[in-house]
Amino acid sequence: MKPSEKLLQTIRERDIKPVPKGYFILRNALLWTGFAVAMLLGAVAFSVILFCIQQTDFDLVSHLSHSRLEFFLGLLPFFWIVSLIVFLVVAMTSFKHSGKGYKLETGRLAAYCAALSILLGALFFLAGGGRELEQAFGVRVGLYESIQEKKVKIWSMPANGYLSGTIETAGDSTITLHDFNSKTWIIEYADAFVAPVVALEAGEKVKMIGKQQGDGRFRAEEIRPWGGPGMRMRQK
Repeated sequence: MKPSEKLLQTIRERDIKPVPKGYFILRNALLWTGFAVAMLLGAVAFSVILFCIQQTDFDLVSHLSHSRLEFFLGLLPFFWIVSLIVFLVVAMTSFKHSGKGYKLETGRLAAYCAALSILLGALFFLAGGGRELEQAFGVRVGLYESIQEKKVKIWSMPANGYLSGTIETAGDSTITLHDFNSKTWIIEYADAFVAPVVALEAGEKVKMIGKQQGDGRFRAEEIRPWGGPGMRMRQK
């Protein structure tokens, strides 16, 4: 029996039916849709990660001692890091099972997907999307602790030298500050470093490094914008 005849006999015996062409078209469409959606969601997650990094104030690490690890762990966006990894895996899996995806090595595919997510995420971040999404997520998802809530906790420890809030009044050497716990402070800042982007005026939100001088009094050594580097200028 010829091989072709043997193959036909096997098909008849097993009652094998041809798969409709539409199945493969639909399958590929779903895979490519899954790839595109996963890449976009991964880009969104990366843009939020960039926003969180921007808020971390790496230039102030020199002031931290025993709390340095706590500082970074407190601000790391674990939820968004895990989300980025999950979306990248979904994107890679979708592409790998598409028409010619099997030809691309896993390592190279991971690099391409990561690069595309980083590029799209950076563009989304520059457009302000990362900040808006992170803040909206913090408001609407009860179990989620936003980067702003984490920052408030870290920068509301005057006994450890960290204080933040909104300026009520400002003089030549003192500031009246209303912190995020609704307490009023008298801030001495005559010899403090004041970041160039900070306007010492009513309504300005700031964070400070210094020493608590007593109940309701604080001597600032550095005054920084609450929103992070460049945030105030972009908001204007």
